[in-house]
Amino acid sequence: MAVTTRSPLHETVATTATDFWNDSCSLEELAYAIEHGAVGATSNPTIVGEVLQKEWALWSGRIGELVAESRAATEDDVAWRLIEEMAVRASQLLLPVHGRLSIQTNPKLYRDADGLVEQGLHFASLAPNMQVKVPATRAGIAAIEELTAHGVNVNATVCFTVPQSLAVAEAVERGRERRGGADDLAPVCTIMVGRLDDWLERAAAKAGTLLTPGVVNWSGIACVKRAYPIYKERGYRTRLLAAAYRSHLHWSQLIGGDIVLTIPHKWQVLFNASDIDVVPRFDDPVPQDALDELQAKVPEFRRAYEPDGMTVDEFDSFGATVRTLRGFIASYQELVATVRDVMLPNPD
Repeated sequence: MAVTTRSPLHETVATTATDFWNDSCSLEELAYAIEHGAVGATSNPTIVGEVLQKEWALWSGRIGELVAESRAATEDDVAWRLIEEMAVRASQLLLPVHGRLSIQTNPKLYRDADGLVEQGLHFASLAPNMQVKVPATRAGIAAIEELTAHGVNVNATVCFTVPQSLAVAEAVERGRERRGGADDLAPVCTIMVGRLDDWLERAAAKAGTLLTPGVVNWSGIACVKRAYPIYKERGYRTRLLAAAYRSHLHWSQLIGGDIVLTIPHKWQVLFNASDIDVVPRFDDPVPQDALDELQAKVPEFRRAYEPDGMTVDEFDSFGATVRTLRGFIASYQELVATVRDVMLPNPD
């Protein structure tokens, strides 16, 4: 599918080093994104549940077929077959633009490196352009190294901070070295900028800390801009990716960086209808007053922003990690419940 529409997002990818992906595996939304220059897409349990609601007419019959295909299949088995089929269909749309589809491992495996590796290897076999999403937890860092060593393209998710992004890049480098230094992979490390902003705002409120309005909205951007030069200085071959959008700053302030922006459909439409100038701003510093206030008043920001702010053993207990894992697991359980309603219709 060729890019046919000139738009702010198309200008972003056409005139700068910045790429963008569709933050969904919805076929309709992905088609729109590709028309505007997208070269990738992503999924997770929350996204799959949202796609199922939007495209129920497309998928409800298929769920019934999956149930009928195996009399021994559990509701979890059917849920994963559904997730995989959504990913494969979306990946096919991306082949003409040499794009990749990120499929997320089971969020319940966040403590199980072996389980993440096993599922990741399976996912990588589903299509030639699959990218496997692995959480940047303690076990996930180990799994990222192992999957990379097996030649799997990874996308680190449930990642919000500079320390996590550095641990991911180091794990990828170790995995590459185990493959003899092979340079045929294209791994990415997500920083969920909006989810970090959300957590820091909540953490400040819980601590009774009054912040200047808008200051917290620079948190995720600051972490991306802090990690990026470290990646370049150390020669990491992982590419940073910004996700979890909350405002146009998560696009406009990151234009020009050699990174990926994973943008939800609703934000793509808003950005494309906006009058915001598409000019490189990635090298623009975060406002110093905002940075000073966050460092002085929000200890959780310092943990996220400083390269040595957390150890790998502390990743699993970081507030944004806990909240996001709980959300992903809850979304997965809701998806399983939807499958259950097809397998065991309520007789009442």
